[in-house]
Amino acid sequence: MAELIDVIIVGAGPAGLQAAVHAVRKKASVLILGRPEKSAIYRAHVENYLCVDGVTDGNEMVKIGLDQAIRFGAEHVHEDVLGIDQQLAHFVVRTESRAYEGRTVILATGSARKKLKVSGEKELLGRGVSYCVDCDANFYRNAKVAVVGNESAAVDGALTLLGYASEVHLIAKKLDVSPELQEKLIESKVIIHQGTWVKEIVGGNAVEKIQLENESFLEVEGIFVELGAKGAMELATVLGVQLDTDTFSYIETNKRQETNIPGIYAAGDIAGPPHQMAKAVGEGCVAGWYAANLANKQKRS
Repeated sequence: MAELIDVIIVGAGPAGLQAAVHAVRKKASVLILGRPEKSAIYRAHVENYLCVDGVTDGNEMVKIGLDQAIRFGAEHVHEDVLGIDQQLAHFVVRTESRAYEGRTVILATGSARKKLKVSGEKELLGRGVSYCVDCDANFYRNAKVAVVGNESAAVDGALTLLGYASEVHLIAKKLDVSPELQEKLIESKVIIHQGTWVKEIVGGNAVEKIQLENESFLEVEGIFVELGAKGAMELATVLGVQLDTDTFSYIETNKRQETNIPGIYAAGDIAGPPHQMAKAVGEGCVAGWYAANLANKQKRS
């Protein structure tokens, strides 16, 4: 078995990077997984953060933070996370090309769920339109389904659905995934529609078909919108992590950023509002500190 990593951080934005800095300073081994350019702050301009003079580009702050974390001793893999499993006293985190084993995991991917913004999407939500393959695949056994998206979540979702649906279509403008994941897709039975996109979702009481930009139609019973990487909500749901009981839109944590699953922490937007960098950095600090403490304690026991 490969050596266990003390702290695996899912997300390379402000919360994840701050967690990495504090965890590695506690003499923990730290692995950051994710693409910094996908952070919500990456394309923003920052002027309401303490000690920032004037307006600063978010991408510069993220780059500096990543360089700082690596300089202190953290490692970074520029890949999306596709799944997390719990195995006895540790966790297995699966990326586009391989799996890593860790003592603790910090979820810091943000909470934004991208939508297609096409006719029929909102109206048929829950009646054939889904945003989570891992959550809803079982409802589409022996059905014809489609997945829309260009990145790892869409490809992994389409491959997962092969174990449930009778027919799986993948709609993508242009695939942007690792060579390993693309090879798995090409070798699978997924029907790929590349170079087009969803124009409209059609149905009465449930999804009946989707119209593509090339004006063709696909008769399907379900469409999974998987834009970008898998969010913390999808990863957390499979693990049994507790969500807030009012809106089910963010992860419940205590003052140590601990979830209800020992060894799983959450920080940043995924841990609830306000969605501000100052909060994300503060929670990242706390999560990194306590995750490293737990990992170090496990090593001593």
